[in-house]
Parts: sequence; C-alpha cells; structure tokens
Amino acid sequence: MDDQQQQMAQACLEAADTGRMTFPQIVDALMRAGFESYAIDYRRGTATFYLPDGESLELPAHREPSVAEGFDVLALQAAIREAQQLVPGYSYRGFCRKAAAAGCAGYIVSFAGRRALYFGRAAETHTELFPR
Repeated sequence: MDDQQQQMAQACLEAADTGRMTFPQIVDALMRAGFESYAIDYRRGTATFYLPDGESLELPAHREPSVAEGFDVLALQAAIREAQQLVPGYSYRGFCRKAAAAGCAGYIVSFAGRRALYFGRAAETHTELFPR
C-alpha cells in the first residue's frame, strides 16, 4: 500500500467524521484509490481498509462506548435511511450512536458487492444494498 492510498483512507475517515464528504463520495474516492472494501468496528474503535491483494490498513476511528445487546433491525434501518437522505441535523457520529443503540457492533462495506453488512454482538446481520 502506498502513501497516497494511506492518505486517502485517512482523509475519507476524517471527512465522514466531520461531514465534509457523503457516503457515496467516500466510496467513490476509496474505489479510485484502489480499495475494494472497508470495515468499521465500533467496539474497538477501528476502521480497516482493504486492497484486492489482501493488504490492509487499520486506523483508529470513533469508538462507541456502548453497543446494545439486542439487534434492532428496524431502528438500524431508520438510522441508515436518515444517512441516505441526509436529513437535517444528520451527522456520522449521530449515525454511529443510533446504530450502536440498535445493537450494531460494526459494518463491512463491499464496493464490488455494492452493499454494507451490519453485524450485532451475537453475529446477527443486516445487509443493505447501495441505493441506485
């Protein structure tokens, strides 16, 4: 992984946190940089970016102090819809809080699969396809 890819991963992580870039913009930037996916772990506070050759980069990310035990798919979907629609007052940190309160421990985004897989503490999952 070259320095430019590492810088792009860091920039996208910071842009999500500050609201400078939307999810589609982040996906586009990471794809152009050669990444194939990334994963967010709320409990460890990490973001891992993956290249097609298996190389990865783990960066510190926002950690959610509490992930609910139960996995509430409807509450998670509501948080996802707010993010997709960029409702007034939306922030990535707010999304993370709502996702964790819904029992989401993290998620994996696949660019080739055009989906995000959200997972709970007991390995429950919810798959969200990228909007067209």
